Parts: sequence; structure tokens; C-alpha cells
Amino acid sequence: MSLAYPLVTEKAMVLLENVNQLSFIVRKDATKASIKAAMERSFDKKVASISTMMTTKGTKKAIITFEEKNTAEEILSQLGIV
Repeated sequence: MSLAYPLVTEKAMVLLENVNQLSFIVRKDATKASIKAAMERSFDKKVASISTMMTTKGTKKAIITFEEKNTAEEILSQLGIV
């Protein structure tokens, strides 16, 4: 699976509340297509877009935007984080 774990920081929570986005740490070899497929398969929610970047710690971070409103909050609730 491409997804490693959700990134829960103050900035990630602002993105969650204001823009319906989730931040996940993903495998370094994960592509946007594989991340999208993993999110849609795991949580049965439509992904609108994905941005990826390398962090200063050498990990890869994906910021995932969802089509439906409040989807990001629902997913973190399912994971028991919010």
C-alpha cells in the first residue's frame, strides 16, 4: 500500500478544516495515481487532486483534496484521530 500514516500537525488541521485536505506520509516510490487508488479503495471517497513533496526529513508527503465537503474530517474520524 502506498499510504503509510496520516500527518497530524497544526498546519494539517487548518487544511482539514478550511480546504477539505488531508496530509499523509506515503512511500517514497508512490505515484499520484497509486496514492489516489489507495485512498479511494481504502475509504471509498472520491479524490479531486493530489500534491506530493519531499520533506526535510527525507519522507514523501501527499496532500490529498477530496471532491465532497467534510470528507477529510470523516476519514480522520474513521481512523480515530479526530
